[in-house]
Amino acid sequence: MNKNKHYRNWMIQAPLGLVILGFGVCLVAESAILKAAGASCMQWVPAGTISLCVFNSGVCIFGNSILERVRYERQAEQEK
Repeated sequence: MNKNKHYRNWMIQAPLGLVILGFGVCLVAESAILKAAGASCMQWVPAGTISLCVFNSGVCIFGNSILERVRYERQAEQEK
């Protein structure tokens, strides 16, 4: 894979991962508010589970963007 593709993947995945990660944090907080308000388990448990899935997806996408950046920098260094 050429270095420009790694760079493009990094440019797309880094902001996307951060946005999804932040959205997941907001959803986790919303689930915590539901629990604190005394909502039934049938409301806050599924909401909390989905929010953790969204949060972890953001972490994975952002983590992959870091790998893409490292690959880009390694290939750029090898071309020197």
